[in-house]
Amino acid sequence: MEGRITLEAIIIHGVLLAFGLILPLGVQNVFIFQQGAYHKDFIRALPAVLTAAICDLVLITLAIGGVSVIVLANPVFKTVLITVGCLFLIYMGWVTWNTKNQQGTMEGEAFTGRKQIIFAASVSLLNPHAILDTIGVIGTSSLQYSGMDRWVFAAACVAVSWIWFFGLAAAGRFFGKIDQTGKLMSLVNKCSAIIIWGVAVLLIKSLL
Repeated sequence: MEGRITLEAIIIHGVLLAFGLILPLGVQNVFIFQQGAYHKDFIRALPAVLTAAICDLVLITLAIGGVSVIVLANPVFKTVLITVGCLFLIYMGWVTWNTKNQQGTMEGEAFTGRKQIIFAASVSLLNPHAILDTIGVIGTSSLQYSGMDRWVFAAACVAVSWIWFFGLAAAGRFFGKIDQTGKLMSLVNKCSAIIIWGVAVLLIKSLL
């Protein structure tokens, strides 16, 4: 049918949009990278990876399912979300800045599976930047599609999310192997904390 958007175009749209949103370094990405670096075996960082990926799956599904329209139409909810989220980001920046790596090993900062799940869920679901990106950008972008096309778009976004988190943890594991002293990771933590605080400041400015 003339004028109909092809599935290939929808998939490319979803991939490029999701990649553009997930690429910037934020608290979620920092945590996944850190767990990949701190654990001696990649498989031990999987609880963090899978939790973050599943949380993104849930957020994207809810956004494309229509929640985005309800949330964006409620300024009070949006204000509360950003306020609570900013406080959370400030705290996470402080935790990241003060993370200390033991010389000669990075194992001291490796979280247990249970703690990884709790922490990954918190940085995914309490991060207003991630929520607003998912609901405000992916959700509203999906409105141009209908029926199965909308869920093809969703699948493309979810695929990028899963591939990214697995790749990020793998990159962290590689980084951990070459940084035996932990000094480089300390520098990464400091830079990450500054970026996280920067995101909080931008969100605060959006309220003013």
